[in-house]
Amino acid sequence: MLIVDLLAAVDAVLTRSPELPQPSARARLRKADRLTQQQVADLLGVRRLAVARWEAGKVEPREPHRKAYIRLLAGLAVKHPQAADPGTSNPQA
Repeated sequence: MLIVDLLAAVDAVLTRSPELPQPSARARLRKADRLTQQQVADLLGVRRLAVARWEAGKVEPREPHRKAYIRLLAGLAVKHPQAADPGTSNPQA
């Protein structure tokens, strides 16, 4: 493999769009921070029904809401790692 090919492969990984968590994790993350669907909707400038559909996996958010929603969920995952990975045991429980 040529160095140009290797660099192109690395660039493709670095520039790909961030992924949304699975629909099942989206509501878990929101609830872990005690946010309502309406609060998330207000924050992102969409209707509550849109957030409900995103969490149910019925539709995916479109830009510019997609990037903002991904950023919100990523921040919530850092803040609440147990909600991001339900298999993680909670020693405080």
